[in-house]
Order: sequence, then C-alpha cells, then structure tokens
Amino acid sequence: MNTALPAMPHSINCRGKLVDLSRPLIMGILNMTPDSFSDGGKFNSEKSALLHAGKMMGEGASIIDIGPQSTRPKADFLTAAEEIKRLGKIISLIKSEFPELLISLDTFYAETVKFGFDEGIDIVNDISAGQFDSQMIETVLKTGLPYILMHVNPDYASMHEKIKYDDITCDVNRFLLEKADELLKTGMKDIILDPGFGFGKGITDQYKLLDESQYIGLGKFPVLIGISRKSFIYKQLGKGPNEVTEETQQLHRKVLEKGASILRVHDVAATKVAVDQFLRN
Repeated sequence: MNTALPAMPHSINCRGKLVDLSRPLIMGILNMTPDSFSDGGKFNSEKSALLHAGKMMGEGASIIDIGPQSTRPKADFLTAAEEIKRLGKIISLIKSEFPELLISLDTFYAETVKFGFDEGIDIVNDISAGQFDSQMIETVLKTGLPYILMHVNPDYASMHEKIKYDDITCDVNRFLLEKADELLKTGMKDIILDPGFGFGKGITDQYKLLDESQYIGLGKFPVLIGISRKSFIYKQLGKGPNEVTEETQQLHRKVLEKGASILRVHDVAATKVAVDQFLRN
C-alpha cells in the first residue's frame, strides 16, 4: 500500500534533459576516496572508477553520485583544490563512456561545483545545505543544475554532533522547507530534499524519520533517501556496514511506499530488486 502524501508528479531538468521521477530512480555511490567507511580506496583510480560506474549502470543505476571527500565521522578534511585534483578527469570519462548516465557531484564547495559543471555533471549533491561555503548557492544557480538539499547541522565541525529533537520529523521538515523556500526565491527551480540520515541524529530518531518519511517536503519536492551502509542500521545488529543488505532493502521498500523518488545506494543490484518489487505491487 502506498502511504505517501498526495503530490504532483515530479521531474527535474538536467542540462535540458527532463528526468521523470514518477518512478523511483537508483543513485549509485562512487566514492573517489581512500577513507570512506565501507569502500575506501576501491574506486579512487580512473580505471576502477570507470569500471564501477559501468557496473552500477548495468545493475540498474540511473544516476552515479561521485564523492571526492568522505564525510564520515573523523574523516580527513579536504580543500576544494584537493577535491578537484582527486576527481581528475573521471567525470568527463564517465560522460564520454556512458552518456546516458546522470552524474551527481557530492561536494560542499562552490569551486568543485564549477569544475564539475565544466566536466559535465548533471546534479549538485550538497550535504551542507549551502552552509559550509557562502558561494555555493550562487554558484549552483549559475549552473542551472538540480540541487540536492540535505538536512545537517550548521557547520563542518558540528555536522555529526547528536542533536536532541522535540520531534525529528517536524524539525527536519521545517529546516528543509524553509531552506527550499529561500532557494526558490533566488530563482532555483529543481530542488530535491534529503533528510540527512547519518548526520547528527540518534538511532531512535532515524527510525522515526524513516517511519514518517512520507511527510518530508509535504509532497512538494522529490525526496532522496540515503541510508546505505549507515551505522544506525548495522551497529545495533552487531554487524558491519557490508553485512546489512537485506535489512537495508526492507527499509528501502518502506520508504518507496512512502513516496521516495531517489535511493542513494552502494548495493545497486539488490536495490533494483527492491524497486522492481515495489513497482509490481
């Protein structure tokens, strides 16, 4: 049963290509990092990154989210110049090899966005909601790209500090809707909301947010859910991040029923099975 709130059909404009979000899309994660918590160092060469992008596309990903910097707790902090150096030519290489793939760039730096735009990215995925770089929003506006707006604490140093919420869903929603309203007033047209699982939220609050995810954005915006290999799932089960694929897919099926438009994942093939099951029901 679909428990999502009634909503207008969503679509986003990616460099002139209208992308329909009435059917959920899978965003595969491509970490160009040596220190990400579950796949650090696996895909930080051009060859391995290109192969993995092709593999994820073959398994059912429509979007590849490229991350040059890990945002796990206690990760190494990179400057924009270091992010750009790490990215190298991988964006343009993927675009050349797989032109049908949409590329999302996971960064909180305006300079990295400028570089990524010139290389061919289609979406900006900013975990900071524009709070870590004062030039970010203006830069995204100039590109005209869709913008993923995530709920997070107000600065890099505090982004993983646990906050005590009176009502996690109301508080996250208020933040996202107020920020989205500000962005719409600047002229931004395509906004995707991300409630920010894994960032400054306790286990109980995150499960409550999953249970009430149909309220995120009140049906006004497409919603991205990123829970893949997050510690709130695996730690309480006494497992590692690579050992909770089935538990994660159960949660994916739940948020799909509640109206999620995009799932950001490491395990594309397993997620494709969950999406197909949802679409058949």
